[in-house]
Amino acid sequence: MKKIAYIASECVPFIKTGGLADVVGTLPKIFDKRDYDVRIIMPNYQCIPAKYKEKMRYITNFQMDIGDHSQYVGVMYLEYEGVPVYFIDNEYYFNGETPYSEDKWDIEKFCYFSKAALSILPVVGFRPDILHCHDWQAGMIPVYLKTLFAGNPFFGGMRSIMTIHNLRFQGRWGIEHVKYCSGLPDYLFTPDKLEIQRDASMLKGGLVYADIITTVSNTYAYEIQTPYYGEGLDGLLQARNQSLVGIVNGIDYEVYNPDKDKYLVKKYNTKTFKKNKVQNKLALQKELGLPADKNQFVIGIISRLTDQKGLDLVDAVQDGVQFVVLGTGDQRYENMFRYYQGFHPAKVSANIYFSDELSHKMYGGCDAILVPSRFEPCGLTQLMALRYGSLPIVRETGGLKDTVIPYNEYEQTGTGFSFANYSPQELLNTIQYAKDVFYNQKKNWEAMQLRAMNMNYSWVNSAKQYEELYR
Repeated sequence: MKKIAYIASECVPFIKTGGLADVVGTLPKIFDKRDYDVRIIMPNYQCIPAKYKEKMRYITNFQMDIGDHSQYVGVMYLEYEGVPVYFIDNEYYFNGETPYSEDKWDIEKFCYFSKAALSILPVVGFRPDILHCHDWQAGMIPVYLKTLFAGNPFFGGMRSIMTIHNLRFQGRWGIEHVKYCSGLPDYLFTPDKLEIQRDASMLKGGLVYADIITTVSNTYAYEIQTPYYGEGLDGLLQARNQSLVGIVNGIDYEVYNPDKDKYLVKKYNTKTFKKNKVQNKLALQKELGLPADKNQFVIGIISRLTDQKGLDLVDAVQDGVQFVVLGTGDQRYENMFRYYQGFHPAKVSANIYFSDELSHKMYGGCDAILVPSRFEPCGLTQLMALRYGSLPIVRETGGLKDTVIPYNEYEQTGTGFSFANYSPQELLNTIQYAKDVFYNQKKNWEAMQLRAMNMNYSWVNSAKQYEELYR
C-alpha cells in the first residue's frame, strides 16, 4: 500500500481562497483505499468554521526549534469523508481572520508550517512514501527533507512532489529574513538553490529539491518554461523539464451536476437541456433585475477581479449582450463593473461579492461563460461551464487551451470559443462570432452544448494520472 501525505495551506471544506483548496480536499477521496493511504496536513487556522473545530480531537503537542527559538506544535485530528486530516495547531501563527496576511509574516508562518509538517510524522506514527507538497506555502518541505532531516532514518527514502498551482506566487523575501525564519544554512542561499534576483524564494527551493514537479495543465507546464510565463524561474524549469508533468485539475461531478443542482429552478441533463435550461436563464434575469428575455444572449463572468483574469480586455467590450458578473478583487475592476451597471442597468449586473449559490445559478442560466485570462494555470470555471452546457469563451492559454475545443463550423466540432492574442479586438470578434452562432445557427449551438456536457473533467481522470506518478 502506498502512503501519501498531502501538505497544503488550504483544503475544502475547511478553508478556501482558490482552486488549490479544491484539489487538496477532493483528490485524496478519489484514490482506492485498498491501494492508497492518503492523509492531509494543514494549518489549524482560527478562521476554520466552528462546526469543524468542534469535531477535531487533540492528539499531542511538542516543542520544535525554528530559527533561533523554540515553538509549540500541537496536532489536532479529524477524519473527513474517509480522509484523515492532521491540523497543525499554533495560535501565534494561525490566529488571523484570514489564512494569509502580509508577505513578510506569511514567510515566517509557512517556514514554521513546513518544518512542523515533517516533525509531526514520527509523532503521529505516519510514515509516508511520498510527500505531495502544494504551492509555495509547502515549498520548504522538499528542502528540509534533503537537508536538516536527511540524517534521520525515519525520513530515509521518502520522495517529494511539488505541485505549482500558480507560479506567480513564490514566497519571496530578503535572504536574511528567510534564513532566520527557516533556520537553514548559508550554503542553500545561492543562485542554483533558493536565491532569485538577490531574494530567496520558498517555491524555488521546492522546485530545486523535489523529486518530481507537477503543474495543473499540460500547456501551463510548457508555458512556464518560457520567459513570458516563467516568473524568473523559466531557466530552472527548463533544466528540470524531464521531471515536470502537467495534469489537469478536475471538478466534483456530484457538486456540479445540472441534473441534481438544488440551486437551479429547473434541473436538466443532456436529454432535457434544450427545453429546461432556458427556464434558469429567465429566473436569473428576473432575480438580478435584468429584462427577462429568453432570446437575449447572456454572458457570465465568475472570477477573482484581477489583472491575471484579463478584465482589462473586457473593459473594451460592451456589445449588446447581457453581462452578469460575480466576484471580488481589485478596486478598479469592482468599480468598472459597478459603473457599467449604473450606465447600462438593462445590460450589466455587477455582483461584487462571492456567492456559491449565485455561481451555480449562473452556470445554469448563462448562455456563455467568459474566461479571457492573461495566464491560467488550469482554471475550473470553464470546466463547470462545460458541465452545464454554458459554452466557454476563453483565451488560449494554460488549462483553458487544454480543456476547451474551439468551435469549427465546417467539421461541426468544438465545445466553446477561443482566441489566441491578448487583445480587446480579438475578444470582441470572438464574442460576436459566438453571438452569431447563438442567434443564426441554433442547431449547431445546441449540438455544441451537447458535446460540452458530454466532456468528462471529473477528478477520476486526474486521479488516474496522479496514480501513475505515485507508482
